[in-house]
Amino acid sequence: MMPLAGTVALVTGGARRVGKAIALALADRGADIVVHYNSGAIEADQTAAELRTRGVRVATVQGDLAQVAVARALPQQAHALLGRLDIVINSAAMMLRTPLGDVMPDEWDRMFALNLRAPFFVAQAAAPLMRAAGGVIVNIADLAAYETWPAYVPHGITKAGVVQMTRGLARALAPAIRVNAVAPGAVLLPDEWNAGTADRLAGTTPLQRLGSADDVAQAVVFLCEADYVTGEVIIVDGGRHIRT
Repeated sequence: MMPLAGTVALVTGGARRVGKAIALALADRGADIVVHYNSGAIEADQTAAELRTRGVRVATVQGDLAQVAVARALPQQAHALLGRLDIVINSAAMMLRTPLGDVMPDEWDRMFALNLRAPFFVAQAAAPLMRAAGGVIVNIADLAAYETWPAYVPHGITKAGVVQMTRGLARALAPAIRVNAVAPGAVLLPDEWNAGTADRLAGTTPLQRLGSADDVAQAVVFLCEADYVTGEVIIVDGGRHIRT
């Protein structure tokens, strides 16, 4: 098992929602955390304050990962801030409702840039910094990689790409760097989904409830610590993918 105490973890999108839960869970294991954020400066500061109560070192970095130069620079920034880089969590993403007839090219481009291109170039830039001592990359995919959601087709395509990217990177970066992914189901619902939608999803899930960001974070921690696991995707969805 890989001990996490004293390691440095970069969590993209780490200021809120699932990214924040992952950052807190890693800090609970003793990892120092670099919180990346884009627009949520206040949330990033609040998350950093919570992390420091765990007794770990914390830094924050702002950047729009849809820009390739920003994505490529981020791992080196994290390394410079806390002196090393052992873990990269590619959590930053966007989920936009895009019925097929309404998809606009700019929406498509930004979704692919943030959800798929950014984690690739973050991983590419992180690899040389981690190769000598070993490291871990965990990508956050989505159940949409496996299911068909008609109102979220571009999102599903990007997340299917994350799954394939994870496997490809695992082969390319072995044996020094392990690469895995977590594919959450219904854990934190989009703002436009109402209570009725949440109840329906829970009712069609074998475990009869929705998940939480902490459920995803626990899976991420496992993949960081499990040093004989690479190229895997853990689906955290309460069993939705086996319901039929």
